[in-house]
Amino acid sequence: MKKLIVLGPGCPRCENLLRITGQAAEELGIEYHLEKLTDITKFAAYGLMMTPGLVVDGELKVQGKVPTIDDIKSMLV
Repeated sequence: MKKLIVLGPGCPRCENLLRITGQAAEELGIEYHLEKLTDITKFAAYGLMMTPGLVVDGELKVQGKVPTIDDIKSMLV
């Protein structure tokens, strides 16, 4: 099971990243747990410097942008 975490304070870009990450995982048909972390004091633990961020299985994959759904899919396989 993939553990996916979207890091962000709740801005529209963060919400969009959350939505398309879930959509990508669903389209791939993988088992996943998706959560949103809004506590900015915990962002540094992942090395995040700019929101939004995407963490896949404990590794920061994206920061400061919203990638395409195809880019997210490639991060999940």
